Amino acid sequence: MADHGACSLGTVLCLLTGASRGFGRSLAWELCPRVMPGSVLLLVSRTEEEMRVLAEELAIKYPGVGVRWVAADLGTGDGVRRAVQEAQKLQGQHAADRLLIINNAGSLGDIRKSFVDFTDPGEVDGYLSLNVTSALCLTSSLLQTFQRRPGLQRVVVNVSSLAALQPFKSWTLYCSGKAARNMMFKVLAEEEEDVRVLNYGPGPMDTDMQEQVRTQTADPDLRLMFINKKNSGLLVDSRVSAQKLLDVLQADTFKSGDHVDYYD
Repeated sequence: MADHGACSLGTVLCLLTGASRGFGRSLAWELCPRVMPGSVLLLVSRTEEEMRVLAEELAIKYPGVGVRWVAADLGTGDGVRRAVQEAQKLQGQHAADRLLIINNAGSLGDIRKSFVDFTDPGEVDGYLSLNVTSALCLTSSLLQTFQRRPGLQRVVVNVSSLAALQPFKSWTLYCSGKAARNMMFKVLAEEEEDVRVLNYGPGPMDTDMQEQVRTQTADPDLRLMFINKKNSGLLVDSRVSAQKLLDVLQADTFKSGDHVDYYD
């Protein structure tokens, strides 16, 4: 692992979605010691109280980092607009040498269902709105706001999953959303050559979402596999996976658009 005390990511303006819990919360904690004073972290999440507490704790521990937050439901157009407007307020205020957009917000969908149980277009549209549409519209809006200029490196991270690459029974929506996001960001990498794009699979982490996997997954074999991982201590610590992601960004040797897994 890198020296996490080193300010090796430079002066960063970072927007992080799904920031209040799980992997997002871990990323917030691991990012702050790796950036230069004057950096700004904008946290986006639906859960206002958890985010306020996190922002206060980070501000006390890392006074050199400006921590802002906005409560927004990214499953709605209004939520995406609120997040973008909050980011636009930072434009011109901070001389960042790196823009970092981390698309972490997401949900599992109803994993108690099989493919043939999804007959309601509204349910599917709602899932895709949060998990695909918002990531596209938020990222594109931010890249338009913070345009290419000398001395600014623009980096986009999609928090992906092995489910983007292979099918899992009873995870129809989750696999579909993750696969769509991977391809979406691969297209971004092809189109915008100055933007560094990373699809990062953080591994099976010991989070609230993982508890949902172990209790609600309809497929018995898949559910048992994750129960065994938990009981055997094989689930990944979210702080360790967050460190790995930041190590990959720091090294900056990945091919833009590639999928990099925690286990790689």
